[in-house]
Amino acid sequence: MNNERTEISSLGEFGLIEHLTKNIELQNVSSILGVGDDAAIIDHFGKQTVISTDLLVEGVHFDLAYTPMKHLGYKSVIANISDIYAMNATPTQLTLALGFSNRFSLEALDEFYDGVYAACEKYGVDLVGGDTTSSQKGFIVSVTAIGEVSPDKYVKRSGAQKGDLLCVSGYLGGAYLGLLFLEREKKIFMESPGVQPNLEDESQVIGKLLKPEARKDIVDFFGRENLLPTSMIDVSDGLSSEILHICKQSNLGCVLYEEKIPMSEEMKRAAFKFEIDPTVCALSGGEDYELLFTIPQSEYDKLVLNEEISVIGYMTAPEEGANIITKGGGKHVITAQGWNHLNQ
Repeated sequence: MNNERTEISSLGEFGLIEHLTKNIELQNVSSILGVGDDAAIIDHFGKQTVISTDLLVEGVHFDLAYTPMKHLGYKSVIANISDIYAMNATPTQLTLALGFSNRFSLEALDEFYDGVYAACEKYGVDLVGGDTTSSQKGFIVSVTAIGEVSPDKYVKRSGAQKGDLLCVSGYLGGAYLGLLFLEREKKIFMESPGVQPNLEDESQVIGKLLKPEARKDIVDFFGRENLLPTSMIDVSDGLSSEILHICKQSNLGCVLYEEKIPMSEEMKRAAFKFEIDPTVCALSGGEDYELLFTIPQSEYDKLVLNEEISVIGYMTAPEEGANIITKGGGKHVITAQGWNHLNQ
């Protein structure tokens, strides 16, 4: 463990940027000019450019009491490139702006950037610019991700058609339960600082929260199988919220089957520890970064090839509304109870 502490003020802003970005190696031909000039230059060679920005604020989006800086750096990239994949596009570049108070040392920023670079390397993305500034308190992260897509291949939220299958990747609800475990242990620690955290071997759900992954594999699968979803969104605010976004933007209703919602055994076990219904976690928990999409029924045979994809329902006429059919056969209107950071 490195206990040295270098004050950031000892480097000055330009020295800091040089220090944090000295090891960047560009991976994409489209990155013509990266960090070090007034602006970056990107050429996507006839492809369309996709852009998404996220702002992450300490105390609202993350808690450094249990979020290691390296994980935060990694997750900041994932949260953003997930939006690019949700457009059926390939992320290629990103810019990163940080605000931080003087309680953060240079070593802490190095850890954060280690996470950023690990994610960039894994997903083939170039960090091409950004900014740093001081903040009165806390840590603020702003990431802008840039991607590319062929003009006829991008997917919006608004293209779903009546009868399309409603599908989702991976498993849902895990990140929310990871958050519950970490919040519980933080509360115990605040009351009794000597008590060691007991995370009860819940590495799967805690990992889902602290080190999520973006579903590049699903977008690659679409490309290989020549599959083009009619609509798509990433699951960052909970399944129910995202389904309602697709319904609203596509002007349709839907039927969702509770028994078809993909939930891991680890997530279900964790939910029972908190005496919560796992379905509620899957519907309302955020930050899973899975892809929710619709696809014509005629493409169903291709979907079967990928065990990471679950068909969970289908799209209906708008007047039928958005409904969930429970395991017991009951029918209920889907309500958006996803995480809303504006209600904190």
